[in-house]
Amino acid sequence: MTAPPNAAAPGSNTDLVELYRGMRRVRTFEERVGELFVRGQSAGSMLHLSIGEESAAVGFVSLMRDGDTFTTHHRGHGIFLARGADPKRMMAEIGGKEAGYCRGKGGSMHIADMGLGHLGANAIVGGGIPAVVGAGLASRHDGRGAISVAFFGDGAMQQGILYESMNMAALWDLPVIFVCINNQYGMGTRIEQATRGRALHERALAFGLNAETVDGLDVRDVREAASRLIDAARDGRPGFLAIECYRFFGHARMDKSPYRSEQDEQEGRARDPVLFARQALLDSGQADEATLDAMDAGIAAEMDATIDFAAAAAEPPLGTMFRDVYAPGEPEPEAVATRIDRILARG
Repeated sequence: MTAPPNAAAPGSNTDLVELYRGMRRVRTFEERVGELFVRGQSAGSMLHLSIGEESAAVGFVSLMRDGDTFTTHHRGHGIFLARGADPKRMMAEIGGKEAGYCRGKGGSMHIADMGLGHLGANAIVGGGIPAVVGAGLASRHDGRGAISVAFFGDGAMQQGILYESMNMAALWDLPVIFVCINNQYGMGTRIEQATRGRALHERALAFGLNAETVDGLDVRDVREAASRLIDAARDGRPGFLAIECYRFFGHARMDKSPYRSEQDEQEGRARDPVLFARQALLDSGQADEATLDAMDAGIAAEMDATIDFAAAAAEPPLGTMFRDVYAPGEPEPEAVATRIDRILARG
């Protein structure tokens, strides 16, 4: 099995450069997603950005291999991009276009791609979690050595399906990891208003899982924690990782987060994993300003092209409405107008 695109070998001198590149790509892509929404070119009325959570996506996913599978949640763009997704096809999907990963049917919150092991994003809080139990069971039986990872937000920590899934994973020694990206807010509810116990990993310990909490400010810390849990999971010891981040913007693109104080936002945004990594590169001498500026400019150009691609892409033909919805060989539903014409013709 091989590492995903843009992944550096653990412990290599290029680790932080590549991790920074990955986070900058996620950040810039998400900014362009927001722009697509403002232009009125995104499909549907809602989308959720993961700006501020880049270390969680890149730090963990950089260690996944070909054959590994995963599910994501409301704000899963960055995770899928870090896994090697084509940003043009992603943007086309978010725009509801035929060139998208799901031919425009999935939109922002239901992107999937079996080729990259993406079992699907899910707009139901915690909805993607149980799928990794099945995937982990399949992996254990076929001996591929693959893991399956459920990414979800802190809001899902109050969902019963998580606890059923953790219990089954522990009982059956499945190669599964549950990754909670704790961005401090479940929609508009601050984490301490939702739960008394904020050491989220302790809940997983009670089920017998390996479990840790890591500060998401430094992507290298995330990657080190991920490495420990992934190695154990491949040996049949399931795990749980809570990654502490801060959601820079509202729950959805139109949410101006009136429930947060200006001081809260200022303090949260000061803990920027992308800027932290950039400064670490400069301080360590691994890169200079000119090199990083050139890298950022190249990424900006790459992501600018995603909007142009999505805008120019064709809408899905009406006749493909039910394609990939029903099993192969199943007859497609009859259009209402056709059915009415057929019934009237009988009379």
